[in-house]
Amino acid sequence: MKTTYRMMGIADFITLFNGLLGTAAILFIILAVEDLHQPYYQGGLKTHYIWLAMLCILASVIGDIIDGPIARKYSKRKLLGGSLDIMSDSLSFCVAPALLIFVMFGRWGEASPFWTVSLAIASCWIIATGMLRLARFQYEQASDLNHFVGLSSPANALLILSFAGLIWIQPSTGLGPGLTTWDCSICFGTGTAKPYFDFLILPIMFISGGLMISDKPLSKLKGGIVMKLSIIQLLAILVGIVYSLIQTTNSDNGQHGSGMTGLEIPFILFTFSAALVLAYIIVGERVVTNSSDEMTIISEE
Repeated sequence: MKTTYRMMGIADFITLFNGLLGTAAILFIILAVEDLHQPYYQGGLKTHYIWLAMLCILASVIGDIIDGPIARKYSKRKLLGGSLDIMSDSLSFCVAPALLIFVMFGRWGEASPFWTVSLAIASCWIIATGMLRLARFQYEQASDLNHFVGLSSPANALLILSFAGLIWIQPSTGLGPGLTTWDCSICFGTGTAKPYFDFLILPIMFISGGLMISDKPLSKLKGGIVMKLSIIQLLAILVGIVYSLIQTTNSDNGQHGSGMTGLEIPFILFTFSAALVLAYIIVGERVVTNSSDEMTIISEE
């Protein structure tokens, strides 16, 4: 025990805590299963465990951002950091988001086998591509690249959280279509009403997983406008999750009757967060190219 403790630096404790946050997210997701068996407005929307799981994943993203600079500044030893980081990120940014989506949109007992199997494959795809992304990142750290190759696993987790949040609460906002049964016994199944756009989560998961193992260069969050926008995005999704959690708690306490109100604000925040991630994916390569051109000019001078 003493030997293991001596091998750990300050950043390793943060990384270990990030992994525990991912574990807590998984436990909250399991606790949400019973509520999600209920109709959307009677319990499915009101389960605060979903928002607690999202909050844990987001907190792990923040911890992942700060443990790197702390490791470089304060940790003299880096014996466990790399391996511990991969295991922690696998839990928090691969397994937890994939399980979250499967539980939120699994339509327990109402979905067709096609939907259930497709969602299970998409969830496994997120886990597999996320693990591959983390393994490749560990390999590429030795090359000292000034950019990411492929979408990072924390950014992918934020993308999934943003779209899951806005799709989930959209029917309660009055913005756009409400609930639907999507009565298609072969494709989606029949039964209780569900969010109108929940089918979009499948292509989102497959595309985001593909981006993680792609060769697309994306800017690292080391400063400039990219870093500032990332901070704004983190604040937006944090406020959106906490606001939704408060509304859920108030609803459970009977303060809003049988339904939930005031979800327009988190819906807008989740939409804003998703838009920022998409902008980062689209424009990130251009930022990397411009930075490389500037470095080339400096070296020539």
